[in-house]
Amino acid sequence: MIILQTNVNLSAHKKIIIALLGFVLITGFTMLAVYNQYEAQKQIRSQTELHAQQLQEQERQQAIQDQQVKDTARHDAQIQSDLQKYREAQVAEKRLVSYNGPIEHIFFHPLLAYPSRTFDGDADSNGFNQYFVTVSEFKKILDHIHSNNFILVNPNALYEEKVEDGKTVLVRKELKLPPNKKPLILSVDDVNYPDYKSTNGTINKLILDSDGNVATYSVSPSGEKVISQDNEIIPIIDAFVAEHPDVSFQGAKGILALTGYYGILGYNTNKLDSPSYPEERKTALTIIKRLKETGWTFASHGYSHLDARAESYQSLDKDTLRWKEEVGSLIGPTNIYVYPFGSSVLPGNPKFQYLLDQGFNILCSVGPTPYLKDSTDYVMMDRRHIDGIALYNQEAILKNLFDAKSVLDPVRPPLKAGS
Repeated sequence: MIILQTNVNLSAHKKIIIALLGFVLITGFTMLAVYNQYEAQKQIRSQTELHAQQLQEQERQQAIQDQQVKDTARHDAQIQSDLQKYREAQVAEKRLVSYNGPIEHIFFHPLLAYPSRTFDGDADSNGFNQYFVTVSEFKKILDHIHSNNFILVNPNALYEEKVEDGKTVLVRKELKLPPNKKPLILSVDDVNYPDYKSTNGTINKLILDSDGNVATYSVSPSGEKVISQDNEIIPIIDAFVAEHPDVSFQGAKGILALTGYYGILGYNTNKLDSPSYPEERKTALTIIKRLKETGWTFASHGYSHLDARAESYQSLDKDTLRWKEEVGSLIGPTNIYVYPFGSSVLPGNPKFQYLLDQGFNILCSVGPTPYLKDSTDYVMMDRRHIDGIALYNQEAILKNLFDAKSVLDPVRPPLKAGS
């Protein structure tokens, strides 16, 4: 019985072992098949990824080639454009003729954008009536100037500085203009917008619009915040020159004569201790940069708008150095000095020599007709004031520039007696 049982158990064990061996073999073959399939799929995925990377690299290389083609085409187009401009400039240069007549210089104050605020009968009305013009008047004057063949020029286009025997001297250049054109220098005094001005009709400040061009910001009488290119001299001239390129010689626009005691361009650059000063200065610098890029130049109008003739040497020195510190540091070097009140000092006066020593060798006063006197050291030039007084009282002497009666804004009241 015992032997029989053992045989039976051995037979069962064999079956189990055979079954296990069979399972192992089957599992092994199955695992091998699965592994082979995995490896095959892995290889396929690797090849697919490699192919995708190759396609991506081909697309990248193609994009680079396409961009190079575009850049080359753009570069070639720019070359062609520059070449065309050069040729046109050469043709235009050959057409220029020498000009030897008088050189007009006119100046304005900031425009009255909201005359209803200006001519409201208050204590300030007559003063603004005397010394400012409206947007409507300025636009009409600009049309007349263009029709009368005037062309805007930069005063520094008239002279060049040379060093002779270790000394800087001014040398007058030959002025050559398009045929039938007459030179005109235009300047704007006191380009600042303190409350007493904005509450009497000017804008509040200059800004850059969304396209990076100089525009204005103001608050209308109804309380609306207004961004405009149509209510101050700078954007109006920018637009006019764009429409009528023949009114500007070599891109010239005008001179902005800046004081400092109210800041500049509508920004409190005079308040050095203010928490907002860094931001105000930064904004002013961006506008100055754009003005220079678009043909505008700058002049000193003194820091505190002092009468150079009446002030002492010490007072003029203090005022000038402060202007250089607060305003000159923003606009950069300028050789143009515009006398406040048009009150000039003459050669031989120590104050005159002081201004020359400070680098101002083009000095501008006020007079009723064109005046220009120069030497190797300086240029003295008169400017004509264009304002309410001129429009009402100087029609005859302004006739060569524009017809005063036809530009007069109907909203402007008569000047008070004695003005």
